[in-house]
Formats: sequence, structure tokens, C-alpha cells
Amino acid sequence: MIPISSSSSRPAAEPALRAAERTTKARPASQPASEAPLRPVKDKYVPEEKQASYGRYWLGKDEDGSPKIYFDDPEAAEGAPVSPGAPRAEYPDGEKEPMSPEKAGPPDKGGKEEKCVGNTDAVDREIRKLKEKKEKLEAKLNRETDETKRESLERQLAQVENELRQKDNDAYRRQHTKVTNG
Repeated sequence: MIPISSSSSRPAAEPALRAAERTTKARPASQPASEAPLRPVKDKYVPEEKQASYGRYWLGKDEDGSPKIYFDDPEAAEGAPVSPGAPRAEYPDGEKEPMSPEKAGPPDKGGKEEKCVGNTDAVDREIRKLKEKKEKLEAKLNRETDETKRESLERQLAQVENELRQKDNDAYRRQHTKVTNG
């Protein structure tokens, strides 16, 4: 067998081998690279002074029930008048935290429930028209004798079938349902 080092005909490998031999000769394995012992690097805790509060934002609901972001201004005095557009934080009795969004919502309006109605009549009508068009094209195709007109009708029929395949499914109906408050 031939040793690997002699099988390489490239001269670029020889300088790298010589440099590796020099590093092992220069420092014996018993001596460390530096004489000073290495200390592990650690983070150090540096306490800071407590900073003044800049206020607090919290999520609540406005009078319509829509989500709204409220701001508690620490600089506003307790007795100072509040601008009409800026609501004050609502704190439940004895608690130090503002009300949760469920509690901060608008009061009940007599227990009236809101109902929504979904209407797919437009989609059903569109699909029905496509099916009728497909039937008419198939009837014309069966009656036609001219080859060029047959090819044109077959292309139209393929387009209608493709469109019908895309629209006659539950996903399309759900996407194009008209929702109204009933």
C-alpha cells in the first residue's frame, strides 16, 4: 500500500503539513497556551434605581363594545378634570388592577341578542346559471356537424365545466355568503 501523503501530487499540501508539525514542536502538550489560568466569564448584576412610571396602557371596551386601548396617566392629579375623550381607568372595588375587558364592557342593553343571517342565494343563482349554460352547450355540441364549430363549443364547454368545478363547493359558498344582521 502507498501512504496517503506520498499519493498526493499537489505541492499545496506540503506547506500545511510543515506548519502543523511546527506548532506541535513549538509547544509540548504538557504546557498550556498561556501561563495565566483562565477564569470563566460570568455576568454581573448591577442594581439600578427605580425609574418613575410613565403610565400604563390597558385593553378595555368602549361604549359600543369595540376593543379600545386606555391610558392611565401618572402625572394627572386625582382631582384634575379629565378631558371628555380620555376615559378614566375603572377599578373594581378593593382591587389594584383595572377591570378586565369582560368587566369593562358596555352594560347589557335589555338582554337583546344580535343575530346574523347568512344568504347564499346569489351564489346558488350563479351556479344554477352555469349548469344551464353547460346543458345548452352540450346540446349544441351534440347537434353540431361542422368540425370548427364543434371545437369552439368544446372549448367553451371546458371553460364552463372548469368554472363550475371551482364554484360548486362549500368553500366558495362560505367565502361569498352575504351576512346581514337579522
